[in-house]
Amino acid sequence: MGNDDATPDILDCLANLSSDEVFTSPELANQMLDLLPQGLFESPDTTFLDPCCKSGVFLREITKRLIKGLEKWEPDLQKRIDHILGKQVFGIALTQLTSNVSRRSLYCSKKANGKYSITTVFDPNSERGFQGNIKWKRICHSWNGLFCDYCGVNKIQLQVGGGYETHAYWFIHTKNPEGIFNMKFDVIVGNPPYQLDDGGNGKSAKPIYQLFVQNAIKLNPRYLSMIIPARWYSGGKGLDDFRKTMLNDERVRKIIDFENSAEIFKGVDIAGGICYFLWDRDSRGLCEVTNYVGDKPVMSVRKLNEFGTFIRQAYAERIVKKVINYPNNSGAFLSDVVSVRKPFGLPTNYRPKEKGIPCWFLQRIGLKYADPQDVSDPGKLLNKWKLLIPPTPIAGQTDFSKPVGFYYDGNIRIAKPGECCTESYLVACAFDKKSEVESFKSYLFTKIVRFLLLQTVVSQHVSKANFCFVPKQVNWDVSYSDAILRRMWNITDDEWAYINSKISDASVDDKRAENSKPTFEKK
Repeated sequence: MGNDDATPDILDCLANLSSDEVFTSPELANQMLDLLPQGLFESPDTTFLDPCCKSGVFLREITKRLIKGLEKWEPDLQKRIDHILGKQVFGIALTQLTSNVSRRSLYCSKKANGKYSITTVFDPNSERGFQGNIKWKRICHSWNGLFCDYCGVNKIQLQVGGGYETHAYWFIHTKNPEGIFNMKFDVIVGNPPYQLDDGGNGKSAKPIYQLFVQNAIKLNPRYLSMIIPARWYSGGKGLDDFRKTMLNDERVRKIIDFENSAEIFKGVDIAGGICYFLWDRDSRGLCEVTNYVGDKPVMSVRKLNEFGTFIRQAYAERIVKKVINYPNNSGAFLSDVVSVRKPFGLPTNYRPKEKGIPCWFLQRIGLKYADPQDVSDPGKLLNKWKLLIPPTPIAGQTDFSKPVGFYYDGNIRIAKPGECCTESYLVACAFDKKSEVESFKSYLFTKIVRFLLLQTVVSQHVSKANFCFVPKQVNWDVSYSDAILRRMWNITDDEWAYINSKISDASVDDKRAENSKPTFEKK
């Protein structure tokens, strides 16, 4: 199980393949295993499960620790290995290919009962003995009309055909995950698939990592640790219930958070960053959160459910609490003001008409017309002055450790009374006077407001819900600035320096946009 220092670890190489193959490096696997009580590796009774094996790295590194930890219990190396591989280390592979790779990593043989395997514990005459304790079975989706009952993926979008790989992963496509091995596990650890690419672009892909976490918790292990995208912090497609559950679960005792996924997955770009966590069945309390920006960790101990969304940095959380609780606020927030998606019922791909109601389309199309019969106005916005903002204002930026801009003159529009828009825009505000819209715009363009918005954003998409920390102003007849807001909310010099480091200047973003001429993408 040792490595020649002069020879690259094949699992390190796999961990750096591409954004489509997010394999875990041995270094990262060991960082996650370090979160566990190390006495677990000194007991011959501790059982481990990786329910989403890709390369077998977790099982291999667990086995290496057990081999060392059980030396006093069983001095004979072969007997020790046989016991560990036969009774302590188990895995469920994602695909047939990863099952073979994982067995090669753990048993040093594609067949666990083969002649080159490092263990003799599996019957060489058994039909299923070649799998050892790394199981894989081809599973089909359980279609209920167009959608899978288990993972919810769309049958048409997934384009399931005659190919061998169904992407129906065993651990989350069963009502009885405990029945796969018919045993209890002390530790469950792994790096699950993050989403199902459903035939569209990555933004329409369905997250599935939460299903692995949920089923792992159902097995009620003593400890659970998984590495997952950080998008769950503020919800998203299919993640709202998962977020609420995680934030209110006091058994989540540690979160290690990386704003830039490339810090641990070299060459891999995961919007909103990545995190791994430790869930401890028998311990409840505050969570120890370690946030990494670059190689600098900042640790805090706090309640995860302080707000309905999780603010990843403790210093930012203190600023948010200070602002939203300030006595001079109205008590309402911009999440009550900003419109829903499709404010006039028109999708992004709606085709311009020759005449009708003036309508703002994608930036490359501009102001054209919509058929009056196609336009709805449930929010009574049509006959008011409006500020239109894009739903994907940070398209292309996934590393939130760098300054974020959101809005600038090049990606917003002031729409006149009688003008509507497609889903390419949200209506940020609607007033009787243009001057009120301009006041709102000045408020939105301040760095402090955009900083408050940033605390709920973990992808390029921004909806009305993301404005939940931005206080609604009573007065819309002034031009707002950061200097005004600093006085209003008593923002200190240190707090302003922190805010300023997180938000880019609107004028800079405007020049950058002019050079690149971006378009807005459909969610």
